[in-house]
Amino acid sequence: MPMQAKDIEDLIRDSFPDAAITITDLAGDGNHYAAEVVDASFKGKNRVQQQRAVYAALKGKMDGAHGELHALALTTKVPE
Repeated sequence: MPMQAKDIEDLIRDSFPDAAITITDLAGDGNHYAAEVVDASFKGKNRVQQQRAVYAALKGKMDGAHGELHALALTTKVPE
């Protein structure tokens, strides 16, 4: 069963409670999303470290062929 944008946001928000989070359903199919996460905790971390932290927040929902979340285009940023 595909994940809803709200479910993705809730998982990310659990790990990044103060983040600005934008979730977009790219294909309208509930399987291909884009997420932008802007959080101060990313300061001093490179982009790979930032994105790994967000993927960890998804708690395995993207793992393997049977993961609930098929694709997530991820952008992470430090607030300006």
